[in-house]
Amino acid sequence: MFGNRFLNSVEAGGLPSRDEIEEKYKWNLCDIYLTNDDWEKDFQSVKSNIPKYSNYEGNLTSDINLIKECLLLDEETGIKLERLYLYSMLSKDSDLRKEIYLSMDNRIKSLFAEVSAASAFIKPELLEVDENALRELVSEETFSHYHHFIDELLRDKKHTLGKAEEKILAMESEINSIPYDVFSIFTDADMKFPIIENENGEPIEMSHGRFYAALYSKNREYRKRAYEAFYKPFRGFSNTINVLFNGNLKANIITAKARKFNSALHASLNRNNIPISVYNNLIKSVEDNLQPMHRWAELKKKLLNVEYLAPYDSYVTIFENHSEKKYTYNEAVKIVFDSLQIMGEEYLTPLRTAFENRWIDVYETQAKRSGAYSSGTTFGVHPFVLLNWTDLLNDVFTLAHEMGHNMHSYFTGKYQPYIYSNYSIFLAEVASTFNESLLHEYLIKNSSSKEEKLFLMEKYLNNVTATFYRQTMFAEFEKSVYEKTENGISLSSSDLRLFYKELYQKYWGSAMFVTEDEEYTWARIPHFYYNFYVFQYATGFAASEALTTKVKHEGSMAVQKYLNFLKAGSSDYSINILKNAGVNMDSSEPIIATAQKMNEILDEMEILLNI
Repeated sequence: MFGNRFLNSVEAGGLPSRDEIEEKYKWNLCDIYLTNDDWEKDFQSVKSNIPKYSNYEGNLTSDINLIKECLLLDEETGIKLERLYLYSMLSKDSDLRKEIYLSMDNRIKSLFAEVSAASAFIKPELLEVDENALRELVSEETFSHYHHFIDELLRDKKHTLGKAEEKILAMESEINSIPYDVFSIFTDADMKFPIIENENGEPIEMSHGRFYAALYSKNREYRKRAYEAFYKPFRGFSNTINVLFNGNLKANIITAKARKFNSALHASLNRNNIPISVYNNLIKSVEDNLQPMHRWAELKKKLLNVEYLAPYDSYVTIFENHSEKKYTYNEAVKIVFDSLQIMGEEYLTPLRTAFENRWIDVYETQAKRSGAYSSGTTFGVHPFVLLNWTDLLNDVFTLAHEMGHNMHSYFTGKYQPYIYSNYSIFLAEVASTFNESLLHEYLIKNSSSKEEKLFLMEKYLNNVTATFYRQTMFAEFEKSVYEKTENGISLSSSDLRLFYKELYQKYWGSAMFVTEDEEYTWARIPHFYYNFYVFQYATGFAASEALTTKVKHEGSMAVQKYLNFLKAGSSDYSINILKNAGVNMDSSEPIIATAQKMNEILDEMEILLNI
């Protein structure tokens, strides 16, 4: 698959450079802009639009035609701005050392702030317009889809400030992103990890991708070495990261207070009209159903035959004699595609297009952004996916997960106008875990032996641990640290370590020994900078379990409802979109059902193991 230079670099223990990867496994950014010069032309075009906003400022209450012109200007500007951002983000994330793309990323963020400041008057002025006059806007065909836009505008009226205040908050947005920007560059590009011996006694430099791969190694000593090496720089720079972490908390708290929200949590959930009760219900319902998690930890400890579980034992297989299969990327593509056949050709056609037309950046390379993501909806451009492939089964599930996001973005962009051409994070994780659930069902159904079936059941248990329980634990951690900060409590690195340790112990139970390294996990999770993001992994997991059950049992009618869910974008409130698909997240039932399914899997596993 790769040339000798790639093989030589891997044999030497280093990561390949980007030019050592075949083109077909890298993004084709020409789908966004053919050249950097084309990007620059659009950049200047948006820049030239900024002064035009002044033609409408102070005048929107006087003339409905000016409102129409202003909204069209804002759409035109927003479409180009998002396209510019997509290109700069993907270029930067391909190699975080390249100054040209770091510069473009900084410039586009500054441009976002400028546009936000220039357009900050729109919402406050629209709120001064008589509601009946606003409703007249939708009588014209060009704006006939603006019903929900107006509903949203009026719903948020009490949290919208005056023009001057909105302009100040818009200008501050660039500053508020600094904690995450610094954290990302520092941990992905500047932070240096130690060199350790791998399972074969060969020297390798630890990295994000190699750390996650090592957690699946059957060699416990290697897992421990990799684990300690990965955490070493986070421990060493914990005070620096603590400053960034607290800066992020305070920035979000200040913004929430300025907008007259009761808390940062209230402000975050209000964006998508998610009741706080959904968040609190998740935490309480999961805490009331920790027994399956504790049961899994005890079983894992017994079958691994260890005195105690350590965090680096969390994902390794309990089946000592099972040789975990390796999956090339090309093999994984076929498996994921086959697992989604139940979704029909309307879903499979764009999925095939994504696989065959370089929508995906596959392999880990020097200074490439770690982890995995789908870029989301950018109006007029297909979405992209970032991977860091290591040939593990976990990578196959990551591919299915990110392609769930990718298809959600594709269908939203295809069927929604610009103002609704995105979807809430609350809905996003439904689409991703939906694909994972169907993949898991497919793999179990096609397993060739009892041993393989057990291994795949174990995979499900690891998934529910990581996506449902672990993310709820993160959500509880995030809620608590915000509340403490809002109450004037200053959180030191030691405070965060202690609180995280207590939570980790509670979720895993007495079978787990919490190592000192694990206490520093708060310092390495980028999602803690996303402002109450992680709870949606858990709610999304629970919702997707319910939806896959419907698709399997109800057939084409449920498939169509799911496709309508993917196409809905933000054209309605998230809770309603999910209800239309067949799941009510106001209820704790999907959450409790997920815990019950974990118990059922454990029951079946113990029968197969004759325990």
